[in-house]
Amino acid sequence: TTGKAKSKIRSGMKEERRAEAEVGTEALQCKLRHLKTDFEEAVERLVKHYQFPSHIDFFYAIATEELTIPEIFKEFQLTDGRLERKVVEAKPEPPVKREEARPSRRKPAGQSRLLINGEPAESYDYTLASCCNPLPGDRIFAYLTANAGLKIHRFTCPNATHLMANYGYRVMKAEWVSATDTDFVANLTITGVDSGPGVIERISHEISTMQGLNIRSFTISGEGGYFEGKMSLQVRNIDQLNLAIRGLQNIEHVSSVIREK
Repeated sequence: TTGKAKSKIRSGMKEERRAEAEVGTEALQCKLRHLKTDFEEAVERLVKHYQFPSHIDFFYAIATEELTIPEIFKEFQLTDGRLERKVVEAKPEPPVKREEARPSRRKPAGQSRLLINGEPAESYDYTLASCCNPLPGDRIFAYLTANAGLKIHRFTCPNATHLMANYGYRVMKAEWVSATDTDFVANLTITGVDSGPGVIERISHEISTMQGLNIRSFTISGEGGYFEGKMSLQVRNIDQLNLAIRGLQNIEHVSSVIREK
């Protein structure tokens, strides 16, 4: 209730607002860096357009999703290397007879395979996190790092709980939206009873011949009548990986097949 206490509270709230605004700054920097446009000039234009009293208020609005980056780029576009407001000219459309209407054009398969905050991921600087190697079909989220752009993680990633609990304000929505022709690497650990010669051949036959997948690497070691194998596969999506896992589990003397985190 004292003036000193109130002053400290106000100071603390401003500091918290400034910290959250940093997240909005980094998110917009990530987007504009990808577009290769001047950050300071673009921000001045946007702050003036949206009539924010300060840059911190503008970045805070982005961090709290009061104003989202997709909303900004519905109104602005890159013109000659500068961020400019889109000019929409209303043009009368001539009447089109029903039989003359053009068929809708479908997007080619494989495009926009990943969305971040509702936008094609190609609009951002992003990489797939090496700690969990997400595949199409996995439930995923995007995490805004301090200096390495966005990292795409699986919800089952060993780091997911820590990131969401401590840095939830840096987490962005991400989702797979279609199939892709791109290959991804998945790592498996295979354990079982060492029944003698032929284990490697049976495992390789199941993956290469029966599943038609490419083995990038395969190591195996045995001790005390048991073996453990480490295998890296090239797959298109989570469904293809699950089929491979089930095929390996059906091999005689194989006890477990686990996808590495």
